[in-house]
Parts: sequence; structure tokens; C-alpha cells
Amino acid sequence: MAATGQEAAALDGAVRVPAPPAVLDLKRGAEQRGDVGHDAPGENAVSAPRRPAGNNDGGVETAEEATEPVQPDIDELCRDMFDKMAVFLQGELTATCEDYKLLENMNKLTSLKYMEMKDISINISRNLQDLNQKYASLQPYLDQINQIEEQVTALEQAAYKLDTYSKKLDGTVRPSIALRSCSTYEIRLGQV
Repeated sequence: MAATGQEAAALDGAVRVPAPPAVLDLKRGAEQRGDVGHDAPGENAVSAPRRPAGNNDGGVETAEEATEPVQPDIDELCRDMFDKMAVFLQGELTATCEDYKLLENMNKLTSLKYMEMKDISINISRNLQDLNQKYASLQPYLDQINQIEEQVTALEQAAYKLDTYSKKLDGTVRPSIALRSCSTYEIRLGQV
């Protein structure tokens, strides 16, 4: 027994049985609609045929076809993904390559600096050997200077001793000279 009137309207809103999805040729379907190249969701959706508003079946209900969004072409998406992945990997490899080039340049500069430092150290070593030879040739003269310095120090000490002795001698001789000069003066006064 078929539902009529209000029962049919209530069942129409409550029960909808989707039809099984049909095999679709997505590319051809998109070309027929003119949607090729549009990836926005909702634009590629296939609309199901609607049932007319008036129910002329005499109570027989028909099911509407389920609508599924048309998925973009998988091949195009894969190509796009691989292209973007290639660009990403190319960028990563380029950055790594640039890092290695920078490291290579730094190693070359460091090697050059070490070569310069080696040359400088060789020159310093030669100059040091020359200075050692000159010092060795001057060593006898330096020894003579040391001996002269020792003799000068001994002579200076002898001069201090002589000065001290002369001061002592002067201290003992002066009073005796003063006494003699006084007595001589008195003698001369007496003769006058």
C-alpha cells in the first residue's frame, strides 16, 4: 500500500535512499561542463536531478541521486606534488651545495693563512738564529764588560776606604797642626 498525502510528504523528508555512484570520467565530465582548471570546492560538484515539486506519481516516491564532489584529476595533482617536491629538494640541495662551497672557501683561506704563518715563523726562526750567532760573537766582549764592571766596583770600594782613611787622618792631623801653629805664633810674639 502506497503512502498518500501527508504521509508521503513526511516520508519524502525523512527517508532518502542514495543511488549507487556511477563510474565517472572526471576529466571528460569537467570538460563538458566547462570547469576545467577550477579547483574550488563546490564548483565541480555534479548536481543530481531534482524531483519536480508537484507529486504526480500517485504516491510513488523516487530516490534522488547522491551528489559527490568531482575530485580533481589525480594525475595533475601528482605532477603538481612532484614538481613542488622537486623544487623543494632542489632548494635544499642548492643550500647544502652552497654550504659546502662556503666551507671549501673557508678551508682554502685557512690554508693560506697557515702558509703565511709558516713563512712568518720560518723568518722568525732565521732571525733568531742570526741573533744567537751575533750574541755568541759578542759574548767575549760582554765577558770583558762584566770583568771591567767588577774591577770598577772593587776600585770604587777602595776609593771609599781611602776617603774614609783620609778623613780619619785629617781628623788626627788637624788638632796637632793647630797646636803647633799656636805655639809658633806665641814664640814669634815673644821675640818681638
